[in-house]
Formats: sequence, C-alpha cells, structure tokens
Amino acid sequence: MRRRIVMSMLAGATLLASALFGTGAAAQAAEVPAEFGTDWHDPVTAAPPVERPHTKSCQVTLADAQFRDFTPYRGAYTPPQGCGDRWSKVVLRLDGKVKGRQYDRLGYLHVGGAEILRTSTPEPSPDGIEWHVEKDVTRYSDTFRSPQDVEMLIGNVVDDTYTGVIDVHVTLTFYAGRPAERTPDRVLTLADTPDGTTLTTPRNSERILAEVYATGSGGGCEEFWYLTVADPASYSCKADHGPYREVQIKVDGQLAGIAAPFPNVWTGGWSDPFLWYVIPAPGAFDVRPITYDLTPFAGLLDDGRPHRVEVSVVGVPAGQPGWSAPVNVLVWQDSHRAQVTGALTEDKATDIANTSTYTPGSENRVDTRAGHRLTVSGYLDTSHGRVTTTVTRTLANTSVHRWTDGENTDGLDATWTDDQTVAVHGDGPARMTHTDRTYTMNGATTIGTDDRLRTVLTLGDRASFVELRDGRRTAWSRLDDTYSGDAAYTVNVPRDQRHAVGTSSERYRLYGSDGCYDRSLTTVQGVLTEDRERC
Repeated sequence: MRRRIVMSMLAGATLLASALFGTGAAAQAAEVPAEFGTDWHDPVTAAPPVERPHTKSCQVTLADAQFRDFTPYRGAYTPPQGCGDRWSKVVLRLDGKVKGRQYDRLGYLHVGGAEILRTSTPEPSPDGIEWHVEKDVTRYSDTFRSPQDVEMLIGNVVDDTYTGVIDVHVTLTFYAGRPAERTPDRVLTLADTPDGTTLTTPRNSERILAEVYATGSGGGCEEFWYLTVADPASYSCKADHGPYREVQIKVDGQLAGIAAPFPNVWTGGWSDPFLWYVIPAPGAFDVRPITYDLTPFAGLLDDGRPHRVEVSVVGVPAGQPGWSAPVNVLVWQDSHRAQVTGALTEDKATDIANTSTYTPGSENRVDTRAGHRLTVSGYLDTSHGRVTTTVTRTLANTSVHRWTDGENTDGLDATWTDDQTVAVHGDGPARMTHTDRTYTMNGATTIGTDDRLRTVLTLGDRASFVELRDGRRTAWSRLDDTYSGDAAYTVNVPRDQRHAVGTSSERYRLYGSDGCYDRSLTTVQGVLTEDRERC
C-alpha cells in the first residue's frame, strides 16, 4: 500500500522534542534515540477502551490463525455456556503480533456471514511488535445465539523480502445481563442471486438499518481516491470526474441512502510508514461502518419477498476495481404483529454537484467542490399506531490538491461533511436525532534533491450528535479525534541507511451527556513520550 507523494528534511530529534514539549520534555528527549532503530513502541491509539460491565462473563475463541497468503481461516463458533443467551455487552478482542518486514494488510472477520470486524495491520519492526483491537459487538447478539461458521482473512505475502507472518488470536467475551439499549432482533446479510444481491426481511420489521464497511482497498489508486484527478491534469492517479466519492445504497433501484466514505489512511499511507509505527491514523485498526437508516423503506420490504439491494461508490472509474463494501442489515421487529404494513412516501434527491477545476503551473492545482442531498420518508402501521420516519442526509466535499511536475511535492487540504437528521412521528413524543460528521485531511509530502522524503500530515475525525424529544434535548455528544505527524527518511537506500526521524501525536476528546473522555499520545522516533488523560 504505497504511493509516491513527496517534501524536505526533518530537523534533528532533540530540536523536535524541545519544540514539541518545551524544556520539561527536553530532558525526556535525552532518552529518545537520534533516529528510528530496529524496534519501537507497540502500536497504541488514544481511542477509549470498551467499557465492560461488572457481571459474570464467558469467553469464546473465534480464531487462532497465522496469515502468510490469501487463504482464509475457517472455523466454527459455538455460543458460550453459563452466561445465558441475552448479554449486557459482547466485546471482541483481537491480539496480533508480527516481526520482520511486511506491508500493511487489510482484513475482515465474518461470523455467520455477517462482517463483525474490518481491520488493517501495523507495519512491524525487525524485532517484532504486538497490538490489540477491542470492539463492542453487542449489536450482533442475534448472530451469536446459535452456532455459526467463522471466516477470517488478512491477505498477506511472505517471501524472501517480506518476511512478516501475521499471527492473530480473536475472542468474544459475553457479559450476562440486559443491554442498555434494545439490540436488533435479526442480523441479516444479502443473498447472491442471478439478478444481484437481495434482502428478505421479516414481515413485521419496524426499524431497519444497513451497515456498509466501505473501504478503498490496498493497491491501486482507489486506496488514495481523495488524490485522483480528471483529464487534462497530468497526475499519476486518474478518475473521470476527480476525487469526489459517495457510497450509495439502493433498494429495487431507488436511491435509499448516501454517505461520505471515511478517508482511511493505512499504516503505509502517504509514502511514509514512520508516521504510523506507533500511532495509527484514526480508525485504521477498527474500520467504522457507514450506517444507513432504511426504515422509510420498511413498508416496501415487509411484503415477505426478496428485494434487490445494491451498494455502489460514485466516482470510481468504470470497470476499475478497488472498493470493498460488505453489508449487514440490522432489524428490529414488532413483537405484537406478525406483519406490519406501510409505504414509502418520499424519495427525493438533488443532482450531485461536482466540479474539479484544474489550474496548471509550476505547482499544479485542482480545486474540487461537490455535494449531494437526499430525503426519504415512509410510514408503518404498527401495533402502537402509525409511525412516520423521515431521513435527510446532506454531503459536501471541498479540497485543494497541489503538486509539482514529477510529483516530488504533493499536498492536499480537504474537508468532507456528512450531516443526517432522522425524525420519527406518531409513536409517543416526536423524536429527532441530528448527527453531523466532519473529516479533514491536510498535509504534504516532498522529496528534496538529497533524496530526503518528508511528510507532514494532520487528520481529523469530528462528530456531533443530539437527540430531541418534543423539541427538548435528551442526549448529546461531541467527538474530536485529531492525529498529527511529521516524519522523514532517505529514499532509495537500504533500510539501515534511511536515518529516519519523526514525531506523531493523537488527541481523542469525547464529551457529552454520558460524561467525558480526553486522552493524548505523543511519540518521538518510535518512543512514546506522552500518554496523558485529562478527564
């Protein structure tokens, strides 16, 4: 997963530490090596660990596997004994280790056909690293209540050059008790038919969400879709309409949901693995699925027949691969009715606005402005009355991409917004939720005349959420997850002659009606120099 994007030399380790941490950290910097060695701190993120209840727990192993090639691990899952079949929480944990030389790799974990984890891997040190990933998977409880097939794959290549074998152990821990929120009654996957992928829901479905784990896959330009340009711009990654991407879901050909894909950066991204050896980019090890509320389509889907469901990525050049978009469908049922009826009453979208303006020069430039808006609405006649659900989603993307001839300097300043409102009327107090997401990417890579490659990059993942009942706020939260990195090394030389240096930091802040979490991490030359909590 590489791309040659390129900037000048990084200052020495002591100067960097002094500038970043002040005099108090300068003393700490004496313990920091002048450059990266053959080992560094194990990967760590500032994101919060999964909170675990203080109740009886049972653990099940999902996978013990070593990945050397593209052969999936296949096993069997059996529900836990001694913790009942209703759980207050289910926590997935992946423990991994790898050493030697290896690229970053993408992986998935399926249980009963449902994707419960999409992940990528860190790049190892010669001496070896270990890492772990935790995820709350309580929403898949329906899948876990019966024996299931397990399939896991982290596609890998091991040869005389790339020696790292990826060794993983994955468990589920079940905590007895009732969950804080009602979990889906059914977890469904799409069926492959001659006419495409189809979905058949229970006839009494009253709430339907689709999850799409959409990722630009490794290798090729769609991994770096946000940098693609249209003709006549002279750049190595081309797309017919530039960098705008939108993940759409359709039901029987009707547009049912739109979303901005998260601009994932894997641990070899932006040509500089020294940015990511300790702190990965947000979401790199636990890819967050896009969620679509398909409840307005429940009146159509509840007829007991299979319906065609398609996911596509707008902007990908025709015939070009590069995206993976598996789908789970989460269903809540009306327990007092065998069938719920209703209808889709509105499905209205604006035209996609997408302009990319190319300005040639000593520094070439492409300015992109794009956006889209969709409103869908439908009603259901449930056991507790007629309920109308209206979903409005608005997307926008602005970016400025600059590069020089030969791409020895390559930079991007981009922002994506994805705002959604869901309004529910007719079942008690009127309910409304607003979720506004903003993703940012601002950085540049250059290669100097001395073959010194430097990357400076800041990534942002921000979100705000508010829930209203009859116009009164009942819950809220604000997230700000920001990564910053600055790293350099000499290219076109053996590994032990790269003289790599670099700093990275992440601050994860989450505030709201459920409390506060605030953690900061900082690294210098692979040494963790700060791990601070503020709440």
